[in-house]
Amino acid sequence: MSTTKPKIWVPGDWNAFFGFGTNILVNLLTLSALLRFVLKMPDDMVFKHILPAAGMMMCMSTMYYAWLAYRLAKKTGRTDVCALPSGISVPHMFIVTFVIMLPVKLATGDPMKGWQAGLTWVFIQSFVLMLGGYLAPIVRKITPKAALLGALAGVSISFISMKPALEMFMTPMVGLVCFAIILVSWFGGVKYGGIPAGLVAIAGGSIIAWGSNFFGFHLGGMSAEALKASFSTFSFSVPTPQIGLVLGGLHWEFLKVILVTAIPFGIYDLVEAMDNVVSASAAGDEYPTTRVLTADGVVSLFGCLMGNPYINAVYIGHPGWKAMGGRIGYSAATGLMVIVLSWFGVISLMTALIPVVAISPILLYIGMLIGSQAFQESPHKHAPAVIMAIVPSLAAWGKLQIDNSLGAVANIHQVTPDMVASMAQTGVFYHGLAILGGGSILAGVVLGAITTYIVDRKFMNAAGFAFAGGVLTFFGLMHGEAIGINQTPSVALSYLVVGGVLMACAKFATAEAKEPEALEASEDGEMPALAAE
Repeated sequence: MSTTKPKIWVPGDWNAFFGFGTNILVNLLTLSALLRFVLKMPDDMVFKHILPAAGMMMCMSTMYYAWLAYRLAKKTGRTDVCALPSGISVPHMFIVTFVIMLPVKLATGDPMKGWQAGLTWVFIQSFVLMLGGYLAPIVRKITPKAALLGALAGVSISFISMKPALEMFMTPMVGLVCFAIILVSWFGGVKYGGIPAGLVAIAGGSIIAWGSNFFGFHLGGMSAEALKASFSTFSFSVPTPQIGLVLGGLHWEFLKVILVTAIPFGIYDLVEAMDNVVSASAAGDEYPTTRVLTADGVVSLFGCLMGNPYINAVYIGHPGWKAMGGRIGYSAATGLMVIVLSWFGVISLMTALIPVVAISPILLYIGMLIGSQAFQESPHKHAPAVIMAIVPSLAAWGKLQIDNSLGAVANIHQVTPDMVASMAQTGVFYHGLAILGGGSILAGVVLGAITTYIVDRKFMNAAGFAFAGGVLTFFGLMHGEAIGINQTPSVALSYLVVGGVLMACAKFATAEAKEPEALEASEDGEMPALAAE
């Protein structure tokens, strides 16, 4: 272990702090909106109990990962170690709200029961994470990097990049200007006199948005009325134990739904967190997978017992924060910022001051880096596997857009076979999107691994992943719209047949050796044409 004492804060931490901090702020704003306007929870419950507990959990998480980065920097003597970003899992924020809490709240008419359902869901999932952390290193060892990073790239392109990109072009005077400010600094090396580029972008976007009000354009939706109303949530509230609520027991009708979803989504979290650890490793920072996953489970359990119904997760984006100069301090500073936001009730003030479209370019930047990393850190010959791993997330995103559109325009929340047939006639294969996009991150890992091992002529390894894909599909963890038994039998059987074909190739086929340079970039950076085999 090096005797050099790592620096807690470096100038680049300012950039990462403003970037990651605004990311966390957006997530907190989204969370509070779901609680207040979807679940119709009283403001006292939201601002005095749930948000303070969520803030405590995120502070614990970001402080722990700052400490883990400090240990790694001290052990290696390196000065470029970047802490893992973490916070409330955004996909699960929506899942626990709409799949767990809302149905219980509607069935009972009691928001307290909805809150209790969310707490119970996190309680169960926390133990899945803690126990699964000991299996994750084995999975990581046998799964190709192209499959893990490719699945992560699929999430970054579809669910991280698309929304902010669309928001930017809906309000281009703010979004594109802020994006340019960020790109010329974080990619182009332009400095702003020591002021972090993230702060310059947010300040510039806010000035444009507020200034546009004088000309009647109202870009970004800023208003003096909303700013004035935001002060009404100011109060000091600390989290209080909710152990009785967590262990109070729900009716079996609700509990069985929680059990059926919490366990498979815990597995989903395992794979996603493992992908993010691999992403950090590819960027140069090797963190222990078991310790990271068990930490997520432990802090989620503490947060749950204090009243937070949302799971903690290592975030996608470590290479992005590292590329902009983030090291150790940005993570700890973000944890302190979250405490101030959640315990003093100033979240609504921030959303009234800063237009969301000024923050969107930071999220798009992160999506760009993660998507690029899958290709940059994998061998060139594995590029087809990266694409294969990305495709399921694109399908899941496409289906989500259709579902949300039908619900918003026609109040249709269940797609019938006739509707599926009508969409197919116009080239929209909804059924295909649903099957391919079901359990997209697991599907991406499995399909990416199969493709990687085929490229490497390791047919038995590919067969193993095909058989695993069949089992996961049989139980609805992949390619299914619900968790259960025999959910998508035709797809499960197809994976088993593919596994058999690959085993036959391993035993009986003679594969032509691939030219080492066939998929490698030439010296001048151009990709040579693929030779027909």
